Amino acid sequence: MINIKNLCFTYTNSKPYILDKVNLKIEKGSYVSILGENGSAKSTLIKLILNLLKPNSGQIIIFTSKIAYVAQKVENFNAQFPITVYEMLNCHRKVLKLKDKSLILKSLQAVGMENHTHTLIGNLSGGQQQKIFIARSLIGDPDLLILDEPSTGIDIQSMEDIYRIIKGLNKNLGITVVSVEHNLKAALDNSTDIFEMGNGSGILYNIQNYKNKLNEERG
Repeated sequence: MINIKNLCFTYTNSKPYILDKVNLKIEKGSYVSILGENGSAKSTLIKLILNLLKPNSGQIIIFTSKIAYVAQKVENFNAQFPITVYEMLNCHRKVLKLKDKSLILKSLQAVGMENHTHTLIGNLSGGQQQKIFIARSLIGDPDLLILDEPSTGIDIQSMEDIYRIIKGLNKNLGITVVSVEHNLKAALDNSTDIFEMGNGSGILYNIQNYKNKLNEERG
């Protein structure tokens, strides 16, 4: 699904690179969580995959054009924000130039939010809003779903719901998932693989090997 070869990047166009010869192969149908300390360039890697930034050298090859992105949730909409769930998703449908309006209800059903079609987005809780953002990402029927810290700023119950939804999309629909994570437990519970970043590069582990590594480090 994604093949990254010898990727180098710096914001200053001069060394040292913040990503230095990164190699990563993500298989179709996998669920890869990207872990690392603050400043390890996790979000920068995502921006490069999304073609929002250009690498200084190396390659990023993606074997699909059907890519969806759910950005990190920073804050809730104001309760008076004057747009309904349907209007938000319908705008996205139009941007994608899709004619089938039934895609809106289908995407809401996928995240269990079909009863909020005409609710103002600002009247939803933070967790409900995040579900709507995921629903919006599904309208284009993506093969690849990229998320940036999907559980940021939401309560525990909503967090559990969000990860159940994401894992279901991966297992039941075969959507490849790449998620930047600060939530180690969620990564361990849901991922097929972990890409651990640090020192400008990273190592890909299958989930069992990563759990074994953590157990060894903890003694």
